[in-house]
Amino acid sequence: MKKVLAIILGGGAGTRLYPLTKLRAKPAVPVAGKYRLIDIPVSNCINSEIFKIYVLTQFNSASLNRHIARTYNFSGFNEGFVEVLAAQQTPENPNWFQGTADAVRQYIWLLQEWDAQEFLILSGDHLYRMDYREFVQRHRDTGADITLSVIPMDDRRASDFGLMKIDQSGRVIDFSEKPKGDDLYQMRVDTSVLGLSAEQAQRQPYIASMGIYVFKKDVLIKLLKESLEKTDFGKEIIPDAAKDHNVQAYLFNGYWEDIGTIESFYDANLALTQQPLPPFSFYDEKSPIYTRARYLPPSKLLDCQISQSMIGEGCILKNCRIDHSVLGVRSRIESGSVIEDTLIMGADFYQAFAERHTHCQDGEVPLGIGANTTIRRAIIDKNASIGCDVQIINKDNVQEAERESQGFYIRSGIVVVLKNAVIADGTII
Repeated sequence: MKKVLAIILGGGAGTRLYPLTKLRAKPAVPVAGKYRLIDIPVSNCINSEIFKIYVLTQFNSASLNRHIARTYNFSGFNEGFVEVLAAQQTPENPNWFQGTADAVRQYIWLLQEWDAQEFLILSGDHLYRMDYREFVQRHRDTGADITLSVIPMDDRRASDFGLMKIDQSGRVIDFSEKPKGDDLYQMRVDTSVLGLSAEQAQRQPYIASMGIYVFKKDVLIKLLKESLEKTDFGKEIIPDAAKDHNVQAYLFNGYWEDIGTIESFYDANLALTQQPLPPFSFYDEKSPIYTRARYLPPSKLLDCQISQSMIGEGCILKNCRIDHSVLGVRSRIESGSVIEDTLIMGADFYQAFAERHTHCQDGEVPLGIGANTTIRRAIIDKNASIGCDVQIINKDNVQEAERESQGFYIRSGIVVVLKNAVIADGTII
């Protein structure tokens, strides 16, 4: 794996995840109470013994840069690094990244200097655990120019993905990015060729790309330099390469979720609380997910009723009820509050006791969740101050709303309270 260089794509502006991406890049969005999305692919690389990792970003990358700098420091005795490459203007290219392939192309001068055989290209907003060693080995064994990691896919979500057809040897013979209507129907295949059972093949008649690729180094450089007008791997580079290159499909049959929308992000977080076994677990000793060490105290629970939930470290919960929820680091919840089906991201700092005390008397709202507040089916971003007797319950069952001036959005019926928002006492949403 010393000959593999990993490139993690930070994604675009993250409009579908807005307002969580209002102040941060998509890979810096907090997940599971203490991690960030970028920790998933970086940890998969480290667990696969791939230690040369670049992260390409261009939007709101300050918090992502800070997180990576504080978290991933390899010793000086190996060549390992995790480094952010932000979009930059050069005399040859005065533009921002125009797409996934263009982002890699703009830094190809740097990437090609490494003594690497393969470039492993990953996405920064997926939740999964994968051993890339098996993936790269399959790429080498088949003599492929490009290998795509694929999953079987059902009718409902197929049109959100790049779909392909393969022959008996696993070679990709047709590739279509996010097809609709008749074009979608044309991409139906017998997925039992991947080794699925007849019943599973009937349920999932499409082969979808996960947006995870291994390229031979010289093939990637040639493809990017030959076709300067092609800016995206999924839409242009790979469909064209499938015609005259050996493009292979590698079946991944573990849990994988593309966290591209507020709803999928919310569902993936709350699924972590499932019993007895969640679809994705952070409790795997053989391949842990790494994140920044914060040295926080244990959480303090004072007479609370908690069921089917995850509580991050450093929280203080008083006489409240928490059900089917995920609470992030330094969350504070006052007495009489009820939290159901909710993701609370926590806080970046503690307010001093004196400060909290004067806030209450001044009518200002302290950090955290105030007394006798009910929150249901919501995402509360970091450092939110929610007052006493507040109800965040989407009482009118609104599906979509933008109330930025009031400190919240509603996406797919989920209330999203903005980072640093202040919700006054007695507010009903």
